Amino acid sequence: MKNYRVIITIEAEQDIEDLWEYIARNDSQKNAEYVLDQIEQIILSLDQNPQRGHYPDELARQGIKLYREVFFKPYRLIYEIIENKVVVHLCVDGRRDMISLLERRLLR
Repeated sequence: MKNYRVIITIEAEQDIEDLWEYIARNDSQKNAEYVLDQIEQIILSLDQNPQRGHYPDELARQGIKLYREVFFKPYRLIYEIIENKVVVHLCVDGRRDMISLLERRLLR
């Protein structure tokens, strides 16, 4: 099986920091750590089989199939496979206005 190099964009890193801060402030640091551990495991696992993700509905409806996503509900990790690399672009709460967010972050 092919190994991919996983790259997390600066924006996705900021997303992850923001998630931790939000959960720690509104719930607990323990839960924030748990969520981030799960997200980290998912990101790291993309090096083995990134094709397992599906196309985000909001983009697929527009015929855009450059990006894929995996979940740790309600969080969505959206990434792109470029040759032997997996580039993680977003790690966000899927209850947000995803259409605006995707347009602003991926379709600029």
